[in-house]
Amino acid sequence: MRALTPELLNKIGNTPLIELRSFSSSDVKILAKLEWFNPFGSVKDRAAYWMFKDAEGRGLISRGKHVIIEPTSGNTGIALAGIARLLGYEIEIVIPEKVSEETKSILRALGTNLHETSDDLCPRVGVGTDQSISLAKAIARARPGKYYMPNQYENDANFLAHYEGTGPEIWRQTSGRVTHFVAGVGTGGTITGVGLYLKERNKAVRVIAVQPQRQHLIQGLRNFEESNIPTLFERRAVVVDEWYTITNEESFKMVKELYERERLLVGPSSGCAMAAACKVKERIESSVQVIEDGDGGRDREKVIVVVFADNGRKFRSLYNQQGVFSSEEFDDALRNALMLGESFF
Repeated sequence: MRALTPELLNKIGNTPLIELRSFSSSDVKILAKLEWFNPFGSVKDRAAYWMFKDAEGRGLISRGKHVIIEPTSGNTGIALAGIARLLGYEIEIVIPEKVSEETKSILRALGTNLHETSDDLCPRVGVGTDQSISLAKAIARARPGKYYMPNQYENDANFLAHYEGTGPEIWRQTSGRVTHFVAGVGTGGTITGVGLYLKERNKAVRVIAVQPQRQHLIQGLRNFEESNIPTLFERRAVVVDEWYTITNEESFKMVKELYERERLLVGPSSGCAMAAACKVKERIESSVQVIEDGDGGRDREKVIVVVFADNGRKFRSLYNQQGVFSSEEFDDALRNALMLGESFF
């Protein structure tokens, strides 16, 4: 693990947006937002930092007094743990036992006290099924003077991190040319924050939400058919134009394909989102009509932006179990992947 220094907080956001050339065509470009370039390795760095800033700004927490506690399926916990360590807070994370061992090891290395539950991979938000969330709330409620739970599933700072951060970045990086935005849905912060910002700039932008199949293996995403909708997403659900449901098989196949075609080693949720983006591209191309304008030109090309929430570093065991990469292939991928980014672990 590399040294954790306060300067890391200045590196949250402004992540690369790259064209996936082997997946693009003359009519439709697919661009990937590489969120693993955030210092703690995922898109959740943004929400975690904004929730910390919001809580401190409103006097809800103070260093040396409060312990942060949060239910998570991985990335939010890592981001909160890293930022807590930098800012001088203790932290406890409630996590489903099915989360990858690599993720748990990272959390422990950051000094996190872990509480494991028998939840499905992503904590559910429905009454009676949300063991991770219920346990975190119970601990926080029992000692309100000690514990503070940011609650990513309801906290509007999660949404604002993307409405005021990720969305403007994408608009600027595409020079306003983005026509479709594709993202997986967990808490709903990314899809609603970015989606609303883009639609306010151009109401024609299509916002596409991606969920994994029921009983999925995709850490960080949520199937809304088997799990209640988080309050954060529900507040602005109207921003979503379309939904795609992607299978485990499609997600893992795309993880392998992205490495073989683009030399990108991505996490499972990135494979899931990319599988949906390819379906969007195919649908666009099947219905393309050349629109003549007054000068005899044609309609502008379509630009799909897809969020790659994290890279594949912490999924060795999962990829081995699912036959995506053998241990030797995974080691080769770590050595040869392009734009893998720096990592604190």
